[in-house]
Amino acid sequence: MTTDVHAARIGVIGLGAMGRPMAHHLLESHGSLQITGRTRREDDSLVASGATWHDTAREAAAASDVILLMLPDLPEVEQVLVGPDGILAAGTELLLLIGSSSSPSGVRELAARLADETDGRVRVVDCPVSGGEDGARLGALSIMLGGADEDVARAAAVLEACGTPVHLGPLGAGQVAKACNQMIVSATILALGEASVLAERSGIDLRVLWNLLGGGYAGSNLLNSRREKLVTGDDSPSGVAKYMVKDLSFAADVAEATGTNGVLLPTLRAAFDEIVDSGLGDRDIAVARRFIAER
Repeated sequence: MTTDVHAARIGVIGLGAMGRPMAHHLLESHGSLQITGRTRREDDSLVASGATWHDTAREAAAASDVILLMLPDLPEVEQVLVGPDGILAAGTELLLLIGSSSSPSGVRELAARLADETDGRVRVVDCPVSGGEDGARLGALSIMLGGADEDVARAAAVLEACGTPVHLGPLGAGQVAKACNQMIVSATILALGEASVLAERSGIDLRVLWNLLGGGYAGSNLLNSRREKLVTGDDSPSGVAKYMVKDLSFAADVAEATGTNGVLLPTLRAAFDEIVDSGLGDRDIAVARRFIAER
């Protein structure tokens, strides 16, 4: 496995709403890219731009030195690791970049197991991201890195094409940061949704309101990205609400591990559990407005 990131062969597994635009930036930056996913598009824009498609994770791993895994969580990571067509079957040295929002302890346990099973041949960095689909398309993601210094340096050099990578600490630190991020995002979208209902029922034009408040302390990147959805009530999916349930559960794990008796976290978890239980979990997080209005 080459340690020269400019010569390293880069792969991406998981070409969804976040993984695909990130893959485009990686391809543009590095000149070549190994990719695979559940299904191959007949008109795949990545392949048309020069990426190499592989039918299995094993084949993609055999052609890569560094692989970015943009998958929902660790169970999906496990699925592409094991079996005759899995990453580990390639038998090569690899640096795995886990972009999933996952349990910090789960990432550490996975890394320890892989190091043991492969005699250190497979190493892990966690690299969850924030910025949503817009940030992924623009190459403006906040990328939260956890891992050993040398591994993280290589990961950062690869991922800088997708945004701003920052080393936050040892393995799992990226996941802790993502849990903190999701606490803030979930609290903010609930406040925005509830305030929208209060204002609308008081006869205030929501577009005027959010244009005004967006320039003050209530302004945020989240308000900027969800302003139109909050005004129109459109909650067609982008960042779906149900993923907050697992993300907030990881935050609760961190709270327990650090002896933190939070005020907001239990309320946020209860609110998003209720959103999912009410059948709105597959909607965008801007569904907070509808959830409050119908509650």
